[in-house]
This record gives sequence, C-alpha cells and structure tokens, in this order.
Amino acid sequence: MFKSGFVAVVGLPNVGKSTLINAIIGKKVSIVSPKPQTTRNKIMGVWNTEDRQVVFVDTPGIHKIKTRLDAYMQKSVESATKDIDLLLYVIDGSKPIQKKDINALNKYCENNYPVFAVVNKVDLTEYDKLFPELEKLNAVKVEEVFCISALTNKNLEPLKEHIKEKMTDDIKYFLDDQLSDKTIGFMVAEAIREKMLWRLNDEVPHGVGVIIDEMTDNEKFVQITATIFCEKSNHKNIIIGSQGQKIKEIGTDARLAIEKMLDKKVNLSLWIKVKPDWRNREGVLGNIGYALDELD
Repeated sequence: MFKSGFVAVVGLPNVGKSTLINAIIGKKVSIVSPKPQTTRNKIMGVWNTEDRQVVFVDTPGIHKIKTRLDAYMQKSVESATKDIDLLLYVIDGSKPIQKKDINALNKYCENNYPVFAVVNKVDLTEYDKLFPELEKLNAVKVEEVFCISALTNKNLEPLKEHIKEKMTDDIKYFLDDQLSDKTIGFMVAEAIREKMLWRLNDEVPHGVGVIIDEMTDNEKFVQITATIFCEKSNHKNIIIGSQGQKIKEIGTDARLAIEKMLDKKVNLSLWIKVKPDWRNREGVLGNIGYALDELD
C-alpha cells in the first residue's frame, strides 16, 4: 500500500543533516561543507521507492540570531517542523552530546509527532567513547535512537526502513523524477556558494550571497551569469585572490558541479559586488531568496 509523508531533519550546525538526506535519497539535493550554517533555506528532498514517497525537509543548524538572515534561518527551522509525520534530530556522534541537544530533543518530544535521535559520524569515534554519551539520551523520550554514518552509509538501512513505516498520507506530493522543491536557478546558486565554502576561510563565506542574473539554455551549452554579494571590500579581495586565482578556482569548481547537475556544458561568469550589511537588508535578502514572509 502506497504511503507518503514529511520528515523534518533538524539539529545543531555541522552535524551532517544535508549529508544524511543526500545519502538516503541517493542524489545531491543539499550542499555540504565542513563549515557550520552551510544550509540557509528550508530545502525539500524527495525520496521515492516503490511504495513510499518521503519528503525530507533539510533545515539550517539551530543557532543564535544576530542578523535578519539568521532570523530567516531560524524561521526556516520552525516552519519545517509544522505538519510533519516524523522528526529526525541529528547529533554529531564524534563529540560529546551537548546540553543544547538534550534541551532541543525535550522540546520536540512535546509535540504530536514521533522523534528519532540520529547519532551521526560514528565512523569518527570509538564505541567506548560513544556508549557513555548515548546514555545521556535516556533522559529524553525519543521513539528510536540510531547510530549511523551518513558519509559511509553505516547502519543507514535500518533507519530508512523505520522512516518508511512512519509515513501516513495516501497521495503523491511530487512527481517520481522530482528530487527537490527548489528551482534549477536556486540549485545553481547553491552550487556556487558551496564551492566558496570549500575554497574560502571561515569568516568570508558566511557573509556571502549568490544571485543568478542570467541562465540561458543554448543548443550547445547553458550560459549562466551570477553575482556574488559580500559585505566588505577586503572580503572581495579575498574572493578574487592573488591575480584572480581564487575566483577562477571557485568558478571552475562550480562550473563542473553545475555541468554534472544539468548534464550539459556550462559557460559560467561570476561577478562580485560589495553590499555592506546585506544580511540585515530585507530587499537584498528577498532578491537572493531569503524572504521572511515566504515562510509564513
């Protein structure tokens, strides 16, 4: 019997939420990087099997609000946990479980949906270190606890089977070949931002936004022009790099990723503009795709 439903994936920054969703779906729907707050939007990834359609809602990491962009990210998390069939709370198993994790789990367990605690990155620790940490989860009323590695697919199958059992709806929300609710333009912009996260130091990427100015599908290739926003002139210099080397590297990495996504040759042009304090400017945030009112 066919069933479908929605699964919110939440947790602190950099615990592997996007990597987990990509691993379950088997395709890349969310960008990943070793830096916290890689995900900024609520992104839906669709997992189709013969008898199930599971819509995963990837969310930004839970963190303190300092800017309007932070407020958008936090509201994305709150929006993602409404009208769901299941919540996966992802924890970094390579580190001690934090009090913030326990508090968040207790809050989510008060709602009318089941909660699974998913302890990720167990490939980066040892059992004698992990077991005492898992005992902390005895204090919360989660329905299930899973110890997995999304990166290596360790113990992923039992988690997938339990997720499928929680689906309750009888309709298909997305077509069988649709992997995400986001547009191609959004995915292209995210691919560019992902490569910046990998290529730049810790400070700069969090002050960067990407907007697609043009995307034209010609017969032989796709022409894409994108603008990168940053907050400071020295950040612009860092992004460009010595003799333009850094922006060339970012552009090459992004072009190859986009070509794989679109299955077509891409001609990518990147421009950089300094917009001071853009993370607090509603007009700029809306143009880039971070409009608070869209989450109401």
